[in-house]
Amino acid sequence: MRIGVPKEIKPDENRVGLTPSSVLELTHHGHEVLVESDCATKLGLADAEYQAAGATLTSDLDQLFEADMIVKVKEPQAEEVKRLRSGQILFTYLHLAPDPDLTRGLQESGCIAIAYETVTDNQGRLPLLAPMSEVAGRMSVQAGAHALEIEQGGRGALLGGVPGSEPATVVVLGGGVVGMNAARIALGMEADVVIFDVDLRRLAELELEFRPALHTRYSTVNAVYDHVTRADLVIGAVLVPGSTTPRLVSEDMVRDMQHGSVLVDVAIDQGGCFETSKPTTHSDPIFIKHNVVHYCVANMPGAVARTSTFALNNATLPFVLALADKEPARAFSEDPNLRNGLNVYEGHVTHEAVAAATNLDYVPASEIFPTR
Repeated sequence: MRIGVPKEIKPDENRVGLTPSSVLELTHHGHEVLVESDCATKLGLADAEYQAAGATLTSDLDQLFEADMIVKVKEPQAEEVKRLRSGQILFTYLHLAPDPDLTRGLQESGCIAIAYETVTDNQGRLPLLAPMSEVAGRMSVQAGAHALEIEQGGRGALLGGVPGSEPATVVVLGGGVVGMNAARIALGMEADVVIFDVDLRRLAELELEFRPALHTRYSTVNAVYDHVTRADLVIGAVLVPGSTTPRLVSEDMVRDMQHGSVLVDVAIDQGGCFETSKPTTHSDPIFIKHNVVHYCVANMPGAVARTSTFALNNATLPFVLALADKEPARAFSEDPNLRNGLNVYEGHVTHEAVAAATNLDYVPASEIFPTR
């Protein structure tokens, strides 16, 4: 199979779909890999390393997008969607629920669009989302601590405080991979941390992991309001796989927050869990609304692109190999977990949550590719 790796063109995105090591693995399996020139120089990955791994370098996007499979990191931008063709595999993060226009564009292209974020494992977890969730969760505290500084519009609170003064209060909404990693870093910085979830078993696991420092709370409207309006930093870490994120913090709740407090919306890719959220970029990461600082960067791991790229490739490479070695029909039929990643197939929306969120017709992937 011929595989194309374009340079990411989303603003401030420096990750790359395949590392030289991944390219070498694919060429070892007999596949041809086309890599856009200078796609990873900011990560310290030179074109010469890709060539040594067996890749063909090109600056011709027409040639690159003729590949049988395109491996990316972020959802295709409008000019990239126009290059996609019927039957071509697109393997990347898609986050289609809040973006019906992109969903329709993928339908019209006739491509086979597989989303990293909905591929599952045998325990129902999301193995291709997990490494970036770990990065984003850890970065969320780092970003929030910076945004709390006076110069950023924050209230001037130091997360850990100092002897004789109170530490900052951090509220984490969601106890999954993002939330757990956010809590870990916030506790390490000696903040006072409260984490919310609706899964009592998950809350018990978090208590066992971090007791006695971490406080856990069952998520209700009243409990969230009580803690959010008194918090210094609130991290939105909620995920409903494939679907739009529920808005747990209303605009009225934001109005009642302390002046200079900070919201970090890690869920902004899926629509965000704060009603006042809107996507921002690394170049312009924050805005202030109702005297509350908002950090809503939609590709947080892109700021630490080297770490993120290697972590992502560790997770995605086995699935890339499966698609290349077996071709889609066999790969989807033999692996229901990979099939769960299929969002759009030759004009059909094949993920139920995406179809519901975008108000488009749904065709189950299992009907197209029954399990063998």
